[in-house]
Amino acid sequence: MEKNIVLIGMMGSGKTTVGRLLAQRLGRELADTDALIEQRQGRSIPDIFSQDGEEGFRALELELCRELSGRQGLVIACGGGLPMQEGAIAALKENGLVFWLDRDPGETYYGLDVSGRPLAQGGREDFLERYARRSPSYHRWADYIIPCGDGPQEAERLISTIYLEVSQS
Repeated sequence: MEKNIVLIGMMGSGKTTVGRLLAQRLGRELADTDALIEQRQGRSIPDIFSQDGEEGFRALELELCRELSGRQGLVIACGGGLPMQEGAIAALKENGLVFWLDRDPGETYYGLDVSGRPLAQGGREDFLERYARRSPSYHRWADYIIPCGDGPQEAERLISTIYLEVSQS
């Protein structure tokens, strides 16, 4: 299967970790949207937000997603807010299967390192409200919803679940 595997979910849900392991298992390239934006811009996400605002960051994200949608065989770990941007997620869905890693937001927040995450600075209540706003978009765009928990064995279970779904499509 040459379709891209697109991982969405809240920050801290495991997209980058699962993406890295899945890419290794499948012999695919990992494209982490946040990391690619930082690399291309030569500055951190917090710097981009402070200098260009969220709107500037989202424009960079959209441009990257349009580029990635033209490629095949990638594992794409998306930034948490990407599915709220219809053009970006629609571009990725054109050539990809979208997996929502749905981790309990309360659990996620308590395990989250908020440094370097401009949209995680508002505390637990803000994080839970952000999840409530984003989850309808995650649900809308997901081809597969994968409930997930925490711990090292969880990444392996997620990889096995995604691998099984991809191999059957």
